[in-house]
Amino acid sequence: MSTQLMEITDNDFDAQVKTSNQPVLVDFWAPWCGPCKAIGPAVEALAGTYGDRMAFAKCNVDNNPAVAGQLGIRSIPTLIIFQGGEPVNVIHGLVPQKEIETAIEAVLSGRPEDLRLSPFHRPA
Repeated sequence: MSTQLMEITDNDFDAQVKTSNQPVLVDFWAPWCGPCKAIGPAVEALAGTYGDRMAFAKCNVDNNPAVAGQLGIRSIPTLIIFQGGEPVNVIHGLVPQKEIETAIEAVLSGRPEDLRLSPFHRPA
């Protein structure tokens, strides 16, 4: 795993994501998931590009079911961008790197109206 990507667990999710002074993109994945393996290099490349302005993390949902359950994650890969400790965008499934980059740029530019992907909806 890249030094730009941190590993998030149930135990340190709040400390690493909720209290971060930077936006954080979290890649929720599992080792057996083919699409998760396919999107991994894109996330790693974006971490290399944007890692000075945004934090990047991975969370293995098999080993950390509490966080995945609290966020209502039902399919993987799921990428969630958090800002100010709150989810601001969610990306489901294997998408092109450009779509992830568009979401990152929108968050970093402070223009949430540019978020062209699904807004995050907390489960009822």
